Amino acid sequence: MFQSVNPTRQTASGRAATSPSTVTLRIAAAVLAGSLVSGCAYLKRDHVEVGSVPDDYRTNHPIVISEKQEAIDIPVGASDESVTKTQKAAIMGFLDKYEPAGGAVVQILVPSGSANEAAVAGMSYQIIDLVAEAGVPRHKIIMVPYHADSSEFSAPIRLSYTTMAASAGQCGRWPDDILKTSENKHYANFGCSYQNNLAAQVANPADLLGPRKPSEIDAERRVKAIEDYRDGDLNVRGDTNYGNP
Repeated sequence: MFQSVNPTRQTASGRAATSPSTVTLRIAAAVLAGSLVSGCAYLKRDHVEVGSVPDDYRTNHPIVISEKQEAIDIPVGASDESVTKTQKAAIMGFLDKYEPAGGAVVQILVPSGSANEAAVAGMSYQIIDLVAEAGVPRHKIIMVPYHADSSEFSAPIRLSYTTMAASAGQCGRWPDDILKTSENKHYANFGCSYQNNLAAQVANPADLLGPRKPSEIDAERRVKAIEDYRDGDLNVRGDTNYGNP
């Protein structure tokens, strides 16, 4: 028959003494627990270091709002008597970005001393009417003469005004090797094209500075929508019918 082995033994004082095998197991358990704790601390430290890397494309390539001079030259021949359809379309397209609320002054620079000076004198007032037709207040239209260098060529009429523009700077900076990723950071040019595309596509650069003030609500339309919803007036698609046939 097998006899059970008692892991403890009695000492001379009557106390139970722990066997060497039990002490070894306890030491091994303590070492294993310490390894797990240190491992958790190591993982946590790595997470903090990676998460604290200051790397943001919006900070590296910020969109800057500044003033920009918009200008266009209208060619005028020496024998021209009025603004052509092509010239009118060019002027209207140029003033499409003009914001009347901004109050920018539109300058019309007419040449003086050139071969087409007489033709320019007759067309300049027609251009003023077109600029006013595009929504520019007449007190914001200024006609300024400029001296042409030679009387042998036909100098153009120049229209210009200042407007707000958004830009993110020029792309193409490669100061470091992009394969060096030991610091877990983006390369210097990362996000530059995205920021420039966003700056070019935004209709009103002022929207990047902050939200606009909400417009006034249409109280009558809102009441109509609530009444239709309460009455269960639904169209065939299952949406609320806001008074549409």
